[in-house]
Amino acid sequence: MSPTSPESPKSPANPHCSTRRLTTAQALVTFLARQYTERDGRRQRLISATWGIFGHGNVAGIGQALVEAAGGGNGGTTHGTVAGHRMPYLQGRNEQAMVHAAVGYARQSGRLSAHAVTTSIGPGATNLVTGAALATINRLPVLLLPGDTFATRPADPVLQQLEVPYAGDVSVNDCLRPVSRYFDRITRPEALIPAALQAMRVLADPAETGAVTLALPQDVQAEAYDWPEEFFAERDWHVRRPAPDAFELEAAVRAVRSARRPLIVAGGGVRHSAAEETLAAFTAATRIPVATTQAGKGALRHDHPADVGGIGHTGTATADELARSADLVIGVGTRFSDFTTASGTLFADPAVRFLHLNITGFDAHKLAALPLVADARAGLEALTAALAGRGYRVDPAYETEYTGAKEAWEERVEASFATPDPTARPTQTQVLGLLDALVTEDDILINAAGSLPGDLHKLWRPRSRDQYHVEYGYSCMGYEIPAAIGVLLATGSQGREGRPVWALVGDGTYLMNPTEIVTAVQENLPLRLLILQNHGYASIGGLSESVGGERFGTAYRHRDADGGFTGPPLPVDLAANAASLGMRVLRATTVDDLRKALSEARDSEGPTCVYVETETPDTVSGPPPAQAWWDVPVAETATRPAAVKAREEYDRRVAARRHHL
Repeated sequence: MSPTSPESPKSPANPHCSTRRLTTAQALVTFLARQYTERDGRRQRLISATWGIFGHGNVAGIGQALVEAAGGGNGGTTHGTVAGHRMPYLQGRNEQAMVHAAVGYARQSGRLSAHAVTTSIGPGATNLVTGAALATINRLPVLLLPGDTFATRPADPVLQQLEVPYAGDVSVNDCLRPVSRYFDRITRPEALIPAALQAMRVLADPAETGAVTLALPQDVQAEAYDWPEEFFAERDWHVRRPAPDAFELEAAVRAVRSARRPLIVAGGGVRHSAAEETLAAFTAATRIPVATTQAGKGALRHDHPADVGGIGHTGTATADELARSADLVIGVGTRFSDFTTASGTLFADPAVRFLHLNITGFDAHKLAALPLVADARAGLEALTAALAGRGYRVDPAYETEYTGAKEAWEERVEASFATPDPTARPTQTQVLGLLDALVTEDDILINAAGSLPGDLHKLWRPRSRDQYHVEYGYSCMGYEIPAAIGVLLATGSQGREGRPVWALVGDGTYLMNPTEIVTAVQENLPLRLLILQNHGYASIGGLSESVGGERFGTAYRHRDADGGFTGPPLPVDLAANAASLGMRVLRATTVDDLRKALSEARDSEGPTCVYVETETPDTVSGPPPAQAWWDVPVAETATRPAAVKAREEYDRRVAARRHHL
């Protein structure tokens, strides 16, 4: 009986309960197509599509179920609006990349809608691990459906099975346990019912969400069972906005009212909660300045008076100087990573206190903070209301101080973006300046790793709440291209219609994971890919030099006579590679060329790549140096002068680190 069959026999165990005979895979796909989330009166599919690469571990189970559920024959559906209870299928080229695409989709969808990802057993399943870690670290929902080895063990081992001498129930899918917020292995059809419900609960829970894994033994996928019809009823999963506890709220109010130099650190929770307007209202009432993490950048527009830019190792001088003298740090939806705290050296006031508004108690208690456990929007609304009428507002001199510092930083941004010679090869920051001059609030920029996140965090001027999409929780090379596809799917961008989505990648990142270009071409998605070629790992090269590593192993060059990598650049043509995968490619060699190419790419209808070789920055056109430290331990003993000098600097820096207790 197909998933859409109207015939439903009675269950022998309960004659009043109708059942439907389906395979486990058919039942799962049918169930997923009927799950919805609801928040603030808005309802949407929880699982709106399934990515898949098929092998012997899932082709006859989930693969066959998707054919039946797709409604287009041979899985032939589009990625557009889901009609009825179909389950659209998306064809990926790399399992890790499929998860990245699903994560990009989930982030752009406000964590209210997600994608599933199915793979075969063995290497297909283990390729999910990196993407799963990225999803869980960033608190973004994705449903993973890897095939698993036979539950009935008709042959042992089967193809691609990992044999563990001390445990017969372990498979490679157990690698996904530590990077999943929920994990279950469905060894009997009926076990799917509680597992599927738990999976949906976690995906829709703003405090719990991340990667969810349902490992599916290949024989169980194809096994039939009489499923109760109630299992396939439409379900709405309410995405709650928990309000703060009255005691915690009053403590927070007292902390704010007693602060002389408070500073807000806005993280990704502001975006996930759609709390940007509420944050703006709070700052309008209190005039407290707002610094942002990588995930929080865009919480306020760049030209908002209270926005002082990025914070931490890759932050602005304005935000970091305010952090050093702050007596109250108000975290909103941030988990305070080492980049944000400058490895425990940034918040230098001896009496500094912390107030953390976060939907999870785990994050709210970090740095021995006063916790305010609540949804970001609900918590800010409550805090604003509680402060109203009590006359709190920062000293006007403090407001004048940070607005003046912000203006001074803006001059440094303009200097970095300046292009005095239109015939010269652009630096990386000049590339960002040309893009900055072109985009509007509609554009979305995606990046994840290399030197670009640091430059973007310091220099980029976000014009909308979701323009800045930098994945820095896991900082995973190869995220950008598939994530851009996920964002394009979430925004419904087609041809010249919709929002321009840019994937910004260096050559190192491009070589990690270019395969989903084929998917963008297949779906005719107007991906704008900007490749910056600098012949190596520029970010790690700079870090290596600073810690005594002498840029070892960071350049893409031929070996020299001494066995090092200081020869000519490798003759790798990334533009030709992108073209071979189906993209239209625009090459730029000068500032003027690049300006024209970026404009042409923005107006393009299909997947378009802009390729440019960047110049090594000088003191005028390069980015400002790091405004705060980051702890990367340096060799304690060494013979080479570079490492000895680096250790001296490390010992000086580490002395400033403190535990906030």
